[in-house]
Amino acid sequence: MKNLLFFICIFISSPLIAESNDTPIEIESLTVSSPRLKSATLLSANTLHTIDSIELDKKIPRSLPEALAHTPGVMVQKTANGQGSPFIRGFTGYRTLALIDGVRYNNSVYRDGPNEYFSLIDVSTLNAIELLSGPASAIYGSDAIGGTINLQTKSATFFDEKFDQFFIHGSESLRYATAEHSLVSRTELALGQGQHWGLVGGFTRKNFGDVDAAELGRLEHTGYNEYAFDIRFDLAISEQWDLTLVHQNLKQDDVWRTHSTIYSKSFASTTVGTDLQRLKDQQRQLSYFKLTGYELNSIIEQATLTLSEQQWQENGDRIKSNGKRIDDFFDSTMWGIDLQLESNINDIALTYGFDYYLDNVDSGRTDYLADGSIDQVRIQGPVGDDATYGIFGSYIQAKLELSNRLSLNLSSRYSYVDAQIGQFEDPDTNLAASYQQDWDNISSSVKASYKLSDDGSKSIWLGISQSFRAPNLADLSRFGKSRSNETEVAATGLSPEKFLSYETGFKVNHSKWQLQGSYYYTKIEDFIASTPTGNIVGGLIEVSKQNSADGYMHGIELALNYQWNKNLSSHADITWLEGRLTGVSSTNSISQTTEAFSRIMPVTAHFGLEWKSDDKNKWLGTDITLAAKADTLSEGDKNDTQRIPLGGTPSYQLVNVYSGWQANAQLLLTLQLNNVFDQAYRNHGSGSNEPGRNVIVGMKASF
Repeated sequence: MKNLLFFICIFISSPLIAESNDTPIEIESLTVSSPRLKSATLLSANTLHTIDSIELDKKIPRSLPEALAHTPGVMVQKTANGQGSPFIRGFTGYRTLALIDGVRYNNSVYRDGPNEYFSLIDVSTLNAIELLSGPASAIYGSDAIGGTINLQTKSATFFDEKFDQFFIHGSESLRYATAEHSLVSRTELALGQGQHWGLVGGFTRKNFGDVDAAELGRLEHTGYNEYAFDIRFDLAISEQWDLTLVHQNLKQDDVWRTHSTIYSKSFASTTVGTDLQRLKDQQRQLSYFKLTGYELNSIIEQATLTLSEQQWQENGDRIKSNGKRIDDFFDSTMWGIDLQLESNINDIALTYGFDYYLDNVDSGRTDYLADGSIDQVRIQGPVGDDATYGIFGSYIQAKLELSNRLSLNLSSRYSYVDAQIGQFEDPDTNLAASYQQDWDNISSSVKASYKLSDDGSKSIWLGISQSFRAPNLADLSRFGKSRSNETEVAATGLSPEKFLSYETGFKVNHSKWQLQGSYYYTKIEDFIASTPTGNIVGGLIEVSKQNSADGYMHGIELALNYQWNKNLSSHADITWLEGRLTGVSSTNSISQTTEAFSRIMPVTAHFGLEWKSDDKNKWLGTDITLAAKADTLSEGDKNDTQRIPLGGTPSYQLVNVYSGWQANAQLLLTLQLNNVFDQAYRNHGSGSNEPGRNVIVGMKASF
């Protein structure tokens, strides 16, 4: 804690100790491309963070969650080495929303709490990652509670090529990491005709061995394989119309949840699991068609129609300590249509439209005896079988410039959700039952931004936003093992969760530095949480979802970027948050209790210093992470002994060093040393420790 206070002092005082005689250096203001968030980040009444392609090439993160690890307000939990779940302002899983080029990624089988689904997006396909922290249900609908992540895929950039000229480019990228025993390769090819069309495709192969963790040594069964390919075609049909076609395919093989098996290793008193085997295979495919028109008439400045299909297959294989085996699966196919229109009427910028997603889900489970014979064919798999889940929304957003300094954003969205389950196992009768329910909601948001200076370099903002999350199939019909000592059954009497958020913040853009900060308070009603039923099944506590709690989440985020001179820059940020829930006890179904939010992010600070050569072709930098002890625990956290040590997850101080050399236009070389001091640590709630001292070598050769 003393070190943390020391660095906070540096964070606050760094602008004051800068040399005042340096030539002012302009720091570029980032913009975001999310269709419903087009604005400069400095002037936006939101907390926005962008990770661009330059940063991704420098750090070459192994997965999408790890790319977000140094973002203010974000904690990346990893149940297993192949699974990662970002906590954004205290929320994770199905209370955070992901979009791929504006297409909804979350489907109806998304689980509560930390899950592996963010890891099923190949970070190598991305040109940029945009994070909108805080609620966004007024524009994006259900699930947009803690934050919304918009992922931009790479295009062939044919508009940057000479008119009518055929072009072809390609690259081969490699990433080797010593403590991960991993090799990642990415092969990419782009071709097209300048100003007319472009095609880009790629293939990514990831081979991860078992992790070498500080103090614990080799962590068995933490390795896995991943394969992905993608293709994107862009066509300028005319000056008025553009067409985009995209297909992605990713597959993961044998990703173990090691913490629940006999192969896990105790860290700071965590318990070792009893399963002999517990692993998953995953496959995800996304295809979409997007047609965009410009200046269509005097009213519609832009129209975008998107048709999408996302397929998702998950297969689980678990062998319990007694030799009995569980094979389960689900298959999800989600169809989507999204029409978005943009107009400017009487100086009011309008974005409006509708979207509809329909998810069709099949599931199954077979239980085997220790001798390999079939014990039972279950009614359902991890979620209900023969199920459909539809979510419709119509929305409007208006941006008004009330004066040269004051702008106002008004948003509202109507949502209708329908859930139908052909069959699930009724927890009272253990027989097949069916289910149908629908819900609707109107969520609205009011946000204002005020420029404190004529040039817009200083601004303050505030907002009030409603948001909601409808129960999904994982809430209504979940079946199987949950936390370390829990097994979950169906719950059909659920209502939507409701949230009301108050936010305020400031942004300052000086010639040498940028500073932004925000405070938020989110009121929570009808929170859906796993609640004990009072039954013990196979030695595990039986739980089901209930609207069992009300509460709040609030926090502070501060971030500073400083340009010392044309070669040297630094960054610092700090996050503090707190959440409480009052409702049915997580250890019994009778008493009421007030307790901490599960897996709450501890006080965390990041510091960075980077040097660049005059020609920007060489760089050397360091990233420092300070995380306080995570000892604010819910009762569920205390019982999750395979992942959370007794008394909480220990604090840690992590130092990474990175460097790079753009040798020429065709060759980029990078070298990183992560976890310089070989510290044994894990992020709060994780089931596996992070790698120890880790040398990462990267190369990108282009033509």
